[in-house]
Amino acid sequence: MYSRTIRPLLFRIDPETLHRWAIGRARWFALNPGMRPLLGGLAAPTDDRLRQTLWGLTFEHPVGLAAGFDKNAEAIATWPEIGFAFAEVGTITAHPQSGNPRPRLFRLPSDEAVINRYGFNNQGAAAVAERLATDPPSPAEIPVGINLGKSKVTPLEEAATDYLTSFQKLYPFGDYFAINVSSPNTPGLRQLQSQDNLDRIMTLLQKHNRDNKPLLIKIAPDLDWSQLDDVLEFARNKLVDGIIATNTTLGREGLKTAAIAQEAGGLSGPPVRSKSTEIVRYIYQQTQGKLPIIGVGGIDSTETAWEKIAAGASLIQLYTGLVYKGPGLPSQIVKGLLAKLEATGFATIAEAVGCDAT
Repeated sequence: MYSRTIRPLLFRIDPETLHRWAIGRARWFALNPGMRPLLGGLAAPTDDRLRQTLWGLTFEHPVGLAAGFDKNAEAIATWPEIGFAFAEVGTITAHPQSGNPRPRLFRLPSDEAVINRYGFNNQGAAAVAERLATDPPSPAEIPVGINLGKSKVTPLEEAATDYLTSFQKLYPFGDYFAINVSSPNTPGLRQLQSQDNLDRIMTLLQKHNRDNKPLLIKIAPDLDWSQLDDVLEFARNKLVDGIIATNTTLGREGLKTAAIAQEAGGLSGPPVRSKSTEIVRYIYQQTQGKLPIIGVGGIDSTETAWEKIAAGASLIQLYTGLVYKGPGLPSQIVKGLLAKLEATGFATIAEAVGCDAT
């Protein structure tokens, strides 16, 4: 019903306006718990076979909300109500910033993809922390990740201090932190994926990580294999607890929506799927499955979710899939993963992680 009836109506609305409307509705449900039953039927089923413990955190199933949707952590309490087992909010920067000029979000319907060049538009770490301190508490049963980025006004050589500012302000509210060094929409940011820059950032953050909260890095799908090897070599030094693979791509190969494809920004959705899965598989192989991976990129069905898990992702995240398949997608995938376990003979989802990686 969503794809045939609701989506055509929604797609008449400017994509960024629709995004803000969706966040506004989600925040309303977050602040009015008595109204959440109106979301009935969207919550995912619970089943012990899908439960995993990573970094000391319990994930009821592998499906989470990717960063970029709830940029200012406005609706954390709503996300489990529509089927997510965890949510990653942000990207949040030390300084508030308006991001790039509009238009900066584009749909590619023929590819079921999106191009965005938002540019880390957010209220800033201090404002987000102040609101989280006074909002109703987020549900204890879902882990919350906070995705941190570098402020555009901060020089690259001062990036570590910039990340630390956000990290310290938001520290009480995150169960894990994702260090975003891979967005294509902040000039120079991807240079921070080098070993030297990662070392400066992660060493400083770990020095102030008093409770040993998990610190993950989010990487680009556009790294070549030698660059990815450098990241993995750095990850072996124990300053990194996991990898999120991957962010959006600058590539435009094989797109059907030719005119919009020329817009600058990061491309997400099915066109990045195979590359992100290839990177997930490579990381799993090179680390012998010892470094947890969150797989992101083109997940819009049970099959594409299973593909990421079989390649080596312990957890997966959705964003663009929601745009094209609707809010029922997380629950549909969870139900489908249970059917996959039955069909493949794996007792738990943890057993299936990496089953196609060797």
